[in-house]
Amino acid sequence: MRTWTEKLIAIVTTFWVGGLWVTSLWASVLFKTLNDRQLAGQIAGQFFTIIAYIGIASATFLLLARLFKFGAQSFKQAYFWALVLMLLLVLAGQYGIQPVLAQLKNAALPADVMQSVFADRFRNWHGIASIAYVVECLLGLVIVTKR
Repeated sequence: MRTWTEKLIAIVTTFWVGGLWVTSLWASVLFKTLNDRQLAGQIAGQFFTIIAYIGIASATFLLLARLFKFGAQSFKQAYFWALVLMLLLVLAGQYGIQPVLAQLKNAALPADVMQSVFADRFRNWHGIASIAYVVECLLGLVIVTKR
C-alpha cells in the first residue's frame, strides 16, 4: 500500500509533467488560432510562466522527498539527476532566457519584435528556449518512468 507521501509524489509528478506537455499544446493552438501573433505570444508566455513556477515548486518538493527517502543514495539515481537538470532548465528559462526575450520585445516597441531589427536575436533566443523546454519535457518522461 502506498503512503500519503508516495501518493503526493505521484500527484505532483503528474501535475508538473502533464502541465509541461499541455502547456506546449496550448501554445501551439494559440498561434494557430489567433491572428494576432503578439497576443498569442503574450498568452503563451503567461502559460509558460505559470508552468515554470509549478516546476520550481514541484522539483524542490520531489528532490527533498527523494533525499529524505534515499539519503546519499539519491545521488546515484537517474531520477534524482533528471530532476536536478529539469530544475536547472526551468530556472535558466525563467530567470535567464525569458528576461532576454522580454527585453528584446520591449526594445522593439511599438513594433512587433519579429518586424524589428531584433528579429534575428529574438528568433535565436526563442530557439534556445524551445530546445530547453523540449529537453525538460523529455526529462519529465524519465522522472515518470523512474519514479
